[in-house]
Amino acid sequence: MSQRIFVGNLPFSATEAQLSELFSQHGEVVSANIVKDKFTDRPRGFAFVEMATGEAATAAIAALNGHELEGRQLTVNEAKPRTEGGGGRRGPGGGGRQGGGGGRRW
Repeated sequence: MSQRIFVGNLPFSATEAQLSELFSQHGEVVSANIVKDKFTDRPRGFAFVEMATGEAATAAIAALNGHELEGRQLTVNEAKPRTEGGGGRRGPGGGGRQGGGGGRRW
């Protein structure tokens, strides 16, 4: 069963091909996706790599957490499962405007 890995502190010049090559040294890579800003299409500095097996993911995490890539130490760990509805930084339900004037008008 495949397993997703979170890769943080990526240099902005990193490519998905570069990540695939780096992680393939520790097992079969199913996919490598650098997360980009949806408005500017610029990399956000982190990615998700999907390894073919849990064993390959464990080996990659052990070997690459703290690995230096273009002068930056990578943060590599098991990706947390996605939650329903997103939530983002503001927690479940989004956030929206707080304070006066932002509510429903009946």
